[in-house]
Amino acid sequence: MSTSRIRRTPLFAGLLAVTVALTGVIASGAATTARGAVPPAPDWNLQWSDDFTGPARTLPSPTDWQIDTGHGYPGGPADWGTGEVQNYTASPDNVSLDGHGNLSITPLRDGAGNWTSARIETRRADFRAPAAGTLRIEGRVRMPDVTGDAALGYWPAFWALGAPYRGNYWNWPAIGEFDIMENVNGINSVWGVLHCGVNPGGPCNETSGIGDHRTCPGASCQSAFHTYRFEWDRSVTPNELRWYVDDQLFHSVNQSRFDSGTWANMTEHAGYFILLNVAVGGAFPDALGGKTPTAATVPGRPMLVDYVAVWTRGGGTTPPDPTDPPPSGSSQLYLRSGGGAGDAAATASTLTLAPAGGTNHDGSPHDPQVFVSGPITRTYDGGSTRFDLFVDAATTVANGQQVRVSYDHTGDGTWDRTETYQYFATDPVPGYEHYTQASGLRSATGSLANLTNGRVRVEVWSAIGSGSSTLGTGNQSVVRIPFG
Repeated sequence: MSTSRIRRTPLFAGLLAVTVALTGVIASGAATTARGAVPPAPDWNLQWSDDFTGPARTLPSPTDWQIDTGHGYPGGPADWGTGEVQNYTASPDNVSLDGHGNLSITPLRDGAGNWTSARIETRRADFRAPAAGTLRIEGRVRMPDVTGDAALGYWPAFWALGAPYRGNYWNWPAIGEFDIMENVNGINSVWGVLHCGVNPGGPCNETSGIGDHRTCPGASCQSAFHTYRFEWDRSVTPNELRWYVDDQLFHSVNQSRFDSGTWANMTEHAGYFILLNVAVGGAFPDALGGKTPTAATVPGRPMLVDYVAVWTRGGGTTPPDPTDPPPSGSSQLYLRSGGGAGDAAATASTLTLAPAGGTNHDGSPHDPQVFVSGPITRTYDGGSTRFDLFVDAATTVANGQQVRVSYDHTGDGTWDRTETYQYFATDPVPGYEHYTQASGLRSATGSLANLTNGRVRVEVWSAIGSGSSTLGTGNQSVVRIPFG
């Protein structure tokens, strides 16, 4: 779907000319009641899900979802980067549970011709395929039940964006985008698209992306629920990305068509977050139906979502060499006020992060709080660093905290791997906020390897701002290193 990125025009516009049947509105047909709980998936491990059960006109769970509002992210491209005309809101008129087990996202038009709609995204941004395993993201969705001229400008989507996009908004498409289900103008077709690399052009042919489309099996996309699935498979060489509708494969892309840098930028970060939205107008629907929406476009036709779920399968680590020393030290490092870090979560406490003094220290530790753990002897599991730091700037405006994690594999005093993460801009409201790896990796040197009497160093400092901030320690801030 469109993001706050520079949105592409649709792929296969020419092919669509023969599939567009801009005739009357399809009758409702299928019931709007959800089929029940998230279905079982044998041989898969459920990581997260929401089946949208709850009273009518309640908002989706604030624990699981955040609601985007306005015409773009703060500091990001206008009109979500794609020329969309709607204003996203948190009104139950635009986004709410329907009381029948579905999420309903409904575009509306007021008397002055202004459109509103809704866009939500998971709070979690760490959905990724495990090493040597597979990620599966799936949703059961009924597209807005509208076709023909009445549908011009409708742009429903179910998709995922790379975690480093959060807080940056200008690094698309390098961080990756998986469009699991897209549709425009009420056409009986589902699109699956990959975005990556650079814009325009590049290995993903931006702004179009690499994609394919097909009609929905059986009933049309608009008249019934269908199941849309995306898989990222790291168990095969080369790795493969796959798109399905109702368990039927219709698009796939594998790693061999990309240079190593493009693939790494898209896959070697904290993971992805999931989005659901219905846009109105913009580059994709405009390209297939002229300037949209038009006076004939009918408001009030919702996209219904029965469930969204994330599974993984396989993965794990190579069995340990019996001659290796047993693991020692911890892979879960709670930051402590004494400058250490370890598995035992101490009583909650705080430390002060010195102000940046109005100078930009992005990427360069400035008067940091430093935490060191070791010796650690553990096997690298193929994953990536994860952290959850509690930070609070109180009422100070424009403060940003930053973290750097360094690995000394053998304890010889050489930092073999150093990871610097994007700084986290705290809000000027008292209360702790979560600074996680979802902010994205700013830079990294070296590579990860097994730890043998190794050490891990965590540095936290103020990258920007003129005021001090508070860092929670003890049982409040933790760094999880990818070692079993």
